[in-house]
Amino acid sequence: MNPNLQHWGEELRLLVEWLATAAFALSGILEAARKRLDAVGVCVVAFLAAFGGGTLRDLLLDQRPFFWVAHVEVLWAVLALAVAAMLWLRHQHLEPTERAIQWPDALGLGLFTAAGTHRALLEGMPALVAVLMGVLTAVFGGVLRDVVCNEIPNAFRDHRPYAVCAFAGGWVYVGLWRFDAPGWAALTACVLVTAGLRGLALWRNWRLPQWQP
Repeated sequence: MNPNLQHWGEELRLLVEWLATAAFALSGILEAARKRLDAVGVCVVAFLAAFGGGTLRDLLLDQRPFFWVAHVEVLWAVLALAVAAMLWLRHQHLEPTERAIQWPDALGLGLFTAAGTHRALLEGMPALVAVLMGVLTAVFGGVLRDVVCNEIPNAFRDHRPYAVCAFAGGWVYVGLWRFDAPGWAALTACVLVTAGLRGLALWRNWRLPQWQP
């Protein structure tokens, strides 16, 4: 197996985790602000959105310490982002909309899909398990964010492909892994496919079939 794909490079792996964490933290901040939570509520929702998926992944893969424990600086970064975003939104008198939340969420979906799939493959998981780990990493933080904000999770209720996009992106990563593609190529392709499909679904209003009793 190509060592470039196997190990990305520690700096690249950390960058992906940080970017994904920031994207989901921002989606949590905007959702909490939209629900008019207090400052503590905004920070809690930001942390749940940012770290929920990665924590579940690490639990299922029996990884210790968790990403945010090993890199405590990311906790400070999310806290600083939450405080700065609250101050900026209040200063600008902006009202976050559901549409504004969708774009950082789509970016985080792509980044976390790549990170979760990669981590599972490094642990020797079968292809399907690795893809599902990518999906869980990408989706679970948003589910926690919406549940805490008293919403049916957006991943289930708007009928536009969400987890399906992560599932497709995860298979792209696995396919390139099998063909020993460069690490940066597998990462980029996974993020582009996942976030691109989600963006297209939002733009074109693609919808999955709704349950009909």
